[in-house]
Parts: sequence; C-alpha cells; structure tokens
Amino acid sequence: MRGSPRAGRLMLMPYTGYANDSRLVMRGRVIRERKATQAEPHTSAWRNFVALVRLLNSAEVASAKVCAHFRSRDYEAVSNREGYFEFNIELNRRLEREVDIDLQLVAPRAADGPIIARVSACVPPVSARFGVISDIDDTIVWTHVGNRRRMLWTLARSNAATRKPLDGVAALYRALHDGVAGDEGNPVFYVSSGPWNLYPAVLDFLRINGIPRGPVFMKDWGRHTFYQWRDHGTHKLSSIREIMSTFAHLPFILIGDSGEQDPEIYREVVREFPGRIASIYIRSVSAGAARYAEIARIADQVRADGSDLLLVTDSERAAVHEALAGRINADRVGQVKLDEEAEKRLPSPPAPATVDPVPEAAIPDNN
Repeated sequence: MRGSPRAGRLMLMPYTGYANDSRLVMRGRVIRERKATQAEPHTSAWRNFVALVRLLNSAEVASAKVCAHFRSRDYEAVSNREGYFEFNIELNRRLEREVDIDLQLVAPRAADGPIIARVSACVPPVSARFGVISDIDDTIVWTHVGNRRRMLWTLARSNAATRKPLDGVAALYRALHDGVAGDEGNPVFYVSSGPWNLYPAVLDFLRINGIPRGPVFMKDWGRHTFYQWRDHGTHKLSSIREIMSTFAHLPFILIGDSGEQDPEIYREVVREFPGRIASIYIRSVSAGAARYAEIARIADQVRADGSDLLLVTDSERAAVHEALAGRINADRVGQVKLDEEAEKRLPSPPAPATVDPVPEAAIPDNN
C-alpha cells in the first residue's frame, strides 16, 4: 500500500526466512519508516487506530538494491514496485541450525548512515518429525475475518498486547513444536491472507503470547491486487505448496478455521501431497448447519484420501488427538487444558454475530 513520499528515513523490513538442505530463501521489503506506537496493554483506542493506519499506509521504495552477506559472500537483490525483495541462495552444504544474516541497503543511500537489518532463517533440525502450517486470523487470534467491518473495528481498537489468542493455542503450538521427545524442534509456519503491512504486529503477538515463532506468509495488498482481496484460496494454496515442496521429507499438520476456505484449501493439499498430511484441525468459528454439513463432507473426503480432518471447538481436543497419534507427549494435554481454563477467565472480545455453538452431531469424530 503506497503512502506519502514525504515519509521518514529508509528502512529494511526483513521477514523470517527458511532453508532446507539445498536452498535458503529470505524475503523482505524496503519502505520509509513511520513513527511506531509500541504495543502496550493500556494504549488508547485512538493510538491503536493511528498505529494501524501507519502500518497500512506504507511508503514503498522500488528498485532498491539490498545486499546479504552469507558464508563470506555477498548476494544482491532488487526490490519490485511494491518494495519487496527476495534472496534465493543455493547451498553447497546444509545449515545445521537457525542462522542470522545481515542485510544492508546499498541503494539508494541514506544521508544519515548505512541502513542495516538482521534476518533470521528457520532451519528445521534433523530431530524434527513433522511440520505445522497454521492460519492466523480466527485460528490463533480473534479477528472476526468473516465480517470485514467487525475485523477492521477489532484491529483498529486493539494491538498485539491486547488481542486475545484463542484459548489454549500457545500451549498446543508449543507442544507441537516440542514433539513427543520434548526437544524435536518441529517447525511452525504461518499462512495468512492479511497484508504484509501487519507483519510487525503478528511477530509482536506471537512473542507476547509465547507462541512459537516461524516463517510467516502474508499477502501483498497493493493497488494491483485491490480487487482480488477476497481471493484467499490462491494465495494460501500457493504458500502451502511452497512450504511442502521445500520440506518434502516432512509430514505436516494443518490448522485453520471454518470461517472461510481453509477446509476446502486443505482438502486440495491432501490430494496434491498424498501421504504427507498427518492431521487437519479446523476451529469452529462460523454458524450454520449447511456449513457444518459441508465440512463433514470434506472430512469424509479427506479420510478417504488417507488423512483425517477434525472440526474442533477447543485446543484440548486437538492435543488429545495428537497425543494418541504419538506426536506430542501425553503430559502436555493437561497443560493445554490448564491454559485454556486460565485464558477463559481473561476478558474476551465480542464474538462475531454469526457464531453459534457447534452442534455435537456436526463434529466429525475421527478418533
């Protein structure tokens, strides 16, 4: 999203990268800095709104040259018209652990000194037994994405410190990251149709709530895509294909919600990557018997293709299923339950007007 050319100094906004045995991918954006508002619990609604406007009203820098210094070599990338750049580096030997890489803006040069940033790259350890791909909106945090007006209101009046995660999410994702052995380091990837402008807020939310960090795949909401903003499926499916193709040795757990297209997208992933999807969890956030019936039909199709899809109302049910499958330690189920109970006592945001309790008969029982 293009803002005023009179915005502040140049800055690099790197996004968490990732690497397999042969390839390192790093992405980011060159923009002009705007005054930031730190996410705090008692920040006023007006300051939250101003901070959101500043995030969305970015001033991109096209044709900027960015240099990455890695393994005693320099690599160069050039930003596109929306300010995005990408490094795709071939590896002659495997990275053994997560790495931090320095980036520098080569051109245009800033009058007040060099512009430098550091980017982390996720490298799944050899101990990793599976990966996790998770949606963000209404899957780990309440945003009411199914109701655009309510979603914008929620974003505008809150910040990363005040937005409420769905109950038990942090404990469940930590259990999945740790695995049954407790130190497996199973990677977690986040795929969202939200704009890249909100990336800093996503990182803050993960950090504040103790949710495992990992590469985030968001969407370019530039002018050229303005009329495609409701097309969630194409972006999400493309991102998931990239993750699964990059880490072809790992099975994956997919987590999403019932509000939009996640069940349909994940069904397609099961078909395209047979034998690679260990489980699918769909959080129930939308009402209507027709939608529940459709998800039940998708669950039957997924089961016929050798995987399973569970429509769940809480994190505990997903944790129980994962413990029975031998992918997390059974002791972690109790922690997920305790966290859910504690988080339910916290103030909750208003639920979307379309949400009703899920009828038990509508939930596929794949145990």
